[in-house]
Amino acid sequence: MKIIKYLFFLLLIVVVGGGVYIAMSDGKFQVEESRVIDAPDELLFNTINEYKTWEKWGPWMDDSDDMIMEYPNQTSGDGASYSWKSETQGDGQMKTIKTAPFTSIDQKITFITPMGESISDVYWKFEKLEDKKTKVTWGMKGEQSFMEKAFWMTQDSTLSQNLRPMYNKGLEKLDAFVNQKMKEYSVHVDGVTEHRGGFYMYSATASSIADISEKMAQMLPAVQAYVKQNNLPQTGMPFTIYNEFNQQQGTAIYSTGIPVRDEVITPADSNILSGSLPKQKVVKTTLKGDYINLKEAWETGYKYIDENGLELNPTSPAFEVYRTDPGIQPNPAEWITEIYIPIK
Repeated sequence: MKIIKYLFFLLLIVVVGGGVYIAMSDGKFQVEESRVIDAPDELLFNTINEYKTWEKWGPWMDDSDDMIMEYPNQTSGDGASYSWKSETQGDGQMKTIKTAPFTSIDQKITFITPMGESISDVYWKFEKLEDKKTKVTWGMKGEQSFMEKAFWMTQDSTLSQNLRPMYNKGLEKLDAFVNQKMKEYSVHVDGVTEHRGGFYMYSATASSIADISEKMAQMLPAVQAYVKQNNLPQTGMPFTIYNEFNQQQGTAIYSTGIPVRDEVITPADSNILSGSLPKQKVVKTTLKGDYINLKEAWETGYKYIDENGLELNPTSPAFEVYRTDPGIQPNPAEWITEIYIPIK
């Protein structure tokens, strides 16, 4: 009997000692991972801020075939949330606590486990880099309960060590998701219509076709500055007129302009000139997407003209209008460009 008592007291000492050790151990944790993504900070912020996108790039989706996502009416911004149910991964909820547009997002995540509810802080940071790149940091911090500390003491790795691969995988999938979204585009021929024409201020040059984008990036700000400095009422979006376009030689003569209300007489030595477009019949084609798809959009417009027996107007050059300002809309998939090809 004495031996049994001794064993009982020894076991009690071990249990009590182990409990004290677990209770006294530090349960605080923090884990974060970062990735530089070739996408604008605004696009990445908006993607993560909208919970309905998470099932497209969330790292846990690959590990669960039975996860059911549930969304309330509000799924983005302060107070937004979503929840999930899964027999293999457990149930839980994520809620947005605070957002600072394009800079940070603070969230609360709740895991419902056999050991009870576990609540932690989740945070996102967005650091704007050069060339429209963004450093995205995804982290989580909190404090483990007694049962959670006890559980992880029986494992070969810590909670943080288990989370890091998941966060890295999530950032990798986020990178692929946003870059695929930026590549989406569509081309639509709107058909024959009439362009109203009008006055415009412009700057003209000649270059190789490959250098057009670079040249336009230099010319347009100069025209915009002239219009602003002279208080000229702008009546439309910027455009480019292709006065000559030689595909075989790879060269072009073109003008980058901004529509204005009135005709303007400029000084003889001015690099910014005044012109006018006539009211004319055109075939209109609309590209929604990155400018790299403009070649296909132009070809589609000319194909429509050929297939419908229409005749080009050789005295009037074709032009394209940029309905979307990339400085305001960072996602190339949302850029709108209208192509106008004059016909007789």
